[in-house]
Amino acid sequence: MEHLQGDGALQREVEGAPDRGHAAAPDRFVQPVARIEECPRRSGHRSYCGAVSGVAVAYLTDPACPLSWAGEPELRRIALEFGATLRIEYVMAGLGRGPADGPQMACAALEASAASGMPVDPRLWLERPPASTNPACLAVKAAAEQGLDGPMLRRLREGFHLDCAPQDSADGLLAAARAVPGMDIVRFEIALRSSAIVEAFGADVERVAAAGGASATPCFLMADVRVAPGGLREALLRAGVEPSWSGEPDVESAVGLLGRACLPELAAVTGLSAPRVAAELWRLAGEWRVRPERLLAAELWSLA
Repeated sequence: MEHLQGDGALQREVEGAPDRGHAAAPDRFVQPVARIEECPRRSGHRSYCGAVSGVAVAYLTDPACPLSWAGEPELRRIALEFGATLRIEYVMAGLGRGPADGPQMACAALEASAASGMPVDPRLWLERPPASTNPACLAVKAAAEQGLDGPMLRRLREGFHLDCAPQDSADGLLAAARAVPGMDIVRFEIALRSSAIVEAFGADVERVAAAGGASATPCFLMADVRVAPGGLREALLRAGVEPSWSGEPDVESAVGLLGRACLPELAAVTGLSAPRVAAELWRLAGEWRVRPERLLAAELWSLA
């Protein structure tokens, strides 16, 4: 399979109104949904399921956005806390950045890391910046065909911010998809090449433009009302959405629920301070119950 740089449908900027011959994204962001059983956990990734009292939230973001990576602790806690009553729709912005923007993106990633505590490895943006984030956005829309856009987006974020993976080629996107539990790779590859996925991304770009453009992301939309990062939980509670979990998990359980997770994410989910979580993680590591993966200046944790 050739690189996406040679595939005009995947590499070019998405402009103009999409062909309405394919299903586009819904016009309303908040709506009641039929009650269904809670989805099973998929090896560390939380599924988003609706209920009668559920609410749909549109998340305007991009896989390589440093501020979105910094917001992962909030999002992962909300996904667990409100999982049975919340549906998240991922709306891709497409940063459209090129190699010349690499140093600027490296600085933005380091600034977001300093503010949030989320680890980053900026060497990707200094040594081999991706030609564009549009291919990664298309991959998220292709994964949505299997209901795996959330896990795929997470894997792409890890690739950009932790693993120094450009993810702007077919090989890179397929490698990321193979790391998502439950992904049908053949189906994903077919979807990635389809016109319907290009149109779905085009519809996302239009929605982001209507909300203020890529520079206004990340943000959430509830009933067409803009919610800034850090304010989603309060907005959900104010809207009458009740948490669906029984309470904050302990550290080991949180690692099992999140899968590959950073210290700030585990602190957010457990409600404990980062030093307490770190001490417990190393105690569990000494008992071979969790496993640290060394990064540039931090650890990524998973069950042993």
